[in-house]
Amino acid sequence: LGEFLALAVSLEKAGATDLANALDAATGTLLENGKSPSRRVGELDNRGSHFYLALYWAQELAGDGYGTLAERLAADEEQIVAELNGVQGESVDLGGYYFVDRDKATEVMRPSRTFNDAIGSL
Repeated sequence: LGEFLALAVSLEKAGATDLANALDAATGTLLENGKSPSRRVGELDNRGSHFYLALYWAQELAGDGYGTLAERLAADEEQIVAELNGVQGESVDLGGYYFVDRDKATEVMRPSRTFNDAIGSL
């Protein structure tokens, strides 16, 4: 949550007021809908809350050209959340503790092909 709020302030300071306001609204929607990460395996984790932030932010920015992304994320919500939750509970090899292998970390942290494809379409 803190990183979302800090990003909004940074965007505002950089002069991207529309992006900042939309991010603030999206963060509010995330909280109102209870999409914060859970501590339990199989429930929404950080990856899932970031998906919801992207969905809500795209919805807030729909008038600024992100309508297609918002529609795509909303349509694929169930599949994306299932893909994100489906990789939880198993230990993973990141190739190191302080200096992780970037490819291994990316694979673990971005397990939803559906979500990756939607974001990649931007």
